[in-house]
Amino acid sequence: MIPLTLAEVAAATGGDLRNCDPAAVVTGTVEYDSRRVTPGGLFVALEGDRVDGHDFAAGAIEAGVVAVLATRPLTVPTILVEDALIALGKLARAVVDRLGNLTIIGVTGSSGKTSTKDLLAAVVRRLGPTVAPPGSFNNELGHPWTVLRADHDTRYLVLEKSARGVGHIRWLTEIAPPRIGVVLNVGTAHVGEFGTVEVTAQAKGELVEALPDGNSGGLAILNADDPRVRAMRDRTKARVVLVGVAPDADVRATDVELDAAGRPSFLLHARDATTKVALRLHGEHHVGNALAAAAVGLELGLAPDEIAEVLAAAVPVSRRRMEVTERADGVTIVDDSYNANPDSVRAALKALKAMSVRSEGRRRAWAVLGFMAELGETSREQHDAIGRLAVRLDIDRLVVVGPEAGAVHAGAVLEGSWGEESVHVPDVDAAVRLLEEQLAPGDVVLVKASRSARLDRVVDALAEPAGGVPA
Repeated sequence: MIPLTLAEVAAATGGDLRNCDPAAVVTGTVEYDSRRVTPGGLFVALEGDRVDGHDFAAGAIEAGVVAVLATRPLTVPTILVEDALIALGKLARAVVDRLGNLTIIGVTGSSGKTSTKDLLAAVVRRLGPTVAPPGSFNNELGHPWTVLRADHDTRYLVLEKSARGVGHIRWLTEIAPPRIGVVLNVGTAHVGEFGTVEVTAQAKGELVEALPDGNSGGLAILNADDPRVRAMRDRTKARVVLVGVAPDADVRATDVELDAAGRPSFLLHARDATTKVALRLHGEHHVGNALAAAAVGLELGLAPDEIAEVLAAAVPVSRRRMEVTERADGVTIVDDSYNANPDSVRAALKALKAMSVRSEGRRRAWAVLGFMAELGETSREQHDAIGRLAVRLDIDRLVVVGPEAGAVHAGAVLEGSWGEESVHVPDVDAAVRLLEEQLAPGDVVLVKASRSARLDRVVDALAEPAGGVPA
């Protein structure tokens, strides 16, 4: 964060100084985890369901922070506010307003946000110092926390924006007003919270509504292949660039191919130039993500061949998103366990299918799938459809984990699975036992579910015995 006096922090947040020297300067980072505070920083005391940050305020001061942003009086130097989360957002906005040379890029969508954010950050780093969130810091806490990493040297701020309802993205854009907005897709993720896909589209479109007009540099990057996203061009004053495989896309991909590891390559068409792009990321769905990143890079002044070079070098940055390793015994593990929704599971299954085909013969493909959360009344139907898709793709073995995911197994059976092609196990331990007993050298295993299913434990258990190397 840029250096600010406590008086300036109080003014930005609407807080009252208690036990503080108003002239004391915050020179370190702003943290809400007391284990990560730095000397000269600011500690934000948040009240959670199980942990209250106020209980760690004294320890944070001992560790060297200048003051604590708190919602109740403390005996340590304190900036007292009514709502620490809202105050954090106000502080982030105050910092943004002082950074006149900052270009803010926002990305949203039902799936692919984090992977695209990582690609965007890689591309714009070619142009100048860039700040982007680690992992999926994309909500009302992680968003301002990321913004506060920017300083006077930062030229590009790449922000991932999530939502659980209408108005959430609008609030995030008020914290850090974007000049460039990227909308990837509108799917069934979180439909249990939004209610309908149409409401999801309304919420995601708040990003492009917040952009400045085209004459002021506002730019909306929209997925031409998603009708709901394409329609957002009528909701923005910004200049629109369409990306996709559609013939009228401004930045377009053709001749998409997957290699034996499921890594896509394609021809990038933009501005009367055609450039070959080969990705190290796994899964055809990354083509759309790469096109979005390429469109931003082109608009900011990079040449197509420069963009192709950056994209070709990009590797997974955020953990457990199509993260591929190969064990010493030849078993390939595809860790996509960070989260799941119907669209991302379909994409992962298609990638698994591609990875199971090699010139020297077919490998056994295993899909270890768990519960997809926040699907509301459509949950059973969506889980059933995934099971049917696994059969249609001829996935060799389907291991469905946990009672909440049972409809995946039921769908597979109804679609024509027989014998042990699809099995339904009660928990992670049972899944691990089955896999340890039956995996053979050369097999490729996809593990995917919503975070609450904790299928990352399956990955860790499988990887431990033989270790693994990136594939």
